[in-house]
Amino acid sequence: MRLEELIKTNSAIVENELDKYTNTSDGYGLTEIMRYSLLSGGKRIRPFIAIESYKLFAKDGADIKKVLPFACALEMIHTYSLIHDDMPCMDNDDYRRGRLTSHKVYGEAKALLAGDALLTYAFDVAASNTLVSPKSVVLAVRALSEYAGFSGMAGGQMIDLDSAHNVNSYESLKEMHSLKTGALIKCATLLGYYASTDEPDKSVEKALETFANDVGIAFQIRDDILDRIADTGVLGKPVGSDDKNGKTTSLSYLTVEEAQKEVDKFTGEAISVMTKLYETYSASEDRTLADFAKYLAERNK
Repeated sequence: MRLEELIKTNSAIVENELDKYTNTSDGYGLTEIMRYSLLSGGKRIRPFIAIESYKLFAKDGADIKKVLPFACALEMIHTYSLIHDDMPCMDNDDYRRGRLTSHKVYGEAKALLAGDALLTYAFDVAASNTLVSPKSVVLAVRALSEYAGFSGMAGGQMIDLDSAHNVNSYESLKEMHSLKTGALIKCATLLGYYASTDEPDKSVEKALETFANDVGIAFQIRDDILDRIADTGVLGKPVGSDDKNGKTTSLSYLTVEEAQKEVDKFTGEAISVMTKLYETYSASEDRTLADFAKYLAERNK
């Protein structure tokens, strides 16, 4: 199956599961707001990585049911972060994925609550995975907590909020990217691995984290490039918002051409690490996650 077809297939599976998890009248109207952002499409990058990581390591790799609760929990956390990130107190964006952001439709208070609800519900979803061992559940919940929290994505957001003081070099910017973007990608690779085993190998965990860190930095630099050069209709959100908000990005230190070279460098390193894992653990000729790293580096939205 071609990569783009596989992305669409996995995305549809995840979308269906997310719909089932949130298709309830409970929540005093809050689930409607949660679903507005959660089911708005998007690339579903993190669930895709979790699913394909599982398939790499699992003997029953074709049966992805074991990893789906973890993948959906991660997407809920990612969506909560987007809802909050778009709000006036953060990036103040009016559009996400081609339509009005949650706070523009429902108001800031309700959007804030929807984000809070998605974050907490994510742990319920992950902890309720009965298709894997209790030890795997513990590993997954701990990974979600670590990589979404103050030592991961939220910590990266904190740096970003005061980037004028915290980000004063290209190296410090990459550190921010490794937390803000790379942390949940690391989590995705590990969730797939933990769904396949409850006795993880430290060297494999380290390799997965290295791959994800490189992909995360490359992904964010490519985002910076797209915010400068992309078409708003294709990107699905306003172009130039980083410059408008005075944010420090890779283009504060690099030209567009230099930034793309950095994307290519980190992507090459990620591909090298992942290719070795496939050679060791997969009998298939497919190198899906290595191919996916290249796909992300070349995307236009």
